[in-house]
Amino acid sequence: MSREFLLDTAVVRSFVADVRSTIGAASSPEQACDTLRPRFAELLADPAWLPTEYQSPDPGSGMGGGIGQWLLYRAEDRSLSLFALVVPPRSETPIHDHLAWGLVGLYRGEQDEEIYTRQDGALQLVERRSLASGDFYALIPPHDDIHRVRTTSAEASVSIHLLTNDTGCVWRHSFDAESGEARPFRSGYVNVACEDE
Repeated sequence: MSREFLLDTAVVRSFVADVRSTIGAASSPEQACDTLRPRFAELLADPAWLPTEYQSPDPGSGMGGGIGQWLLYRAEDRSLSLFALVVPPRSETPIHDHLAWGLVGLYRGEQDEEIYTRQDGALQLVERRSLASGDFYALIPPHDDIHRVRTTSAEASVSIHLLTNDTGCVWRHSFDAESGEARPFRSGYVNVACEDE
């Protein structure tokens, strides 16, 4: 399978190779995520691999609030993506889902996260947690798949997402906090257009 590296460096190529090998050998998403934890922690702890341009907000953001979603890598068949999500100070994402499993971690800054579940069409807040640089978690739908994050640090927060779809280009859902109504949602990427745009 050919690959698409938007950030074509030895660090990213080595990480993606390890991820693909791990996923290929794993018997479940849970096992793959558990096996990848040390490698993902290593990536989050490395201050030098992510260039400044991929840590910048986007004034024309598809998510609003200047939030920038920067694609770093995606498989040609769109079964895997690695991207950086930049949320400026005092900005927050819409409540949204991902429709994919993988790992999400904070590379820079601080965030508060609210995790929701849907029951009978309504949203229920099930957990609030604070994240600092280096913190990360597995995302395995339907558990923890619906959330909202807001930056609480004075600087923009940068999170790294490793997910098993082309997250910026697939149609997902955003949710109204009061009614729980789901709406079609596509976040897009700052640096790559989706094929049907």
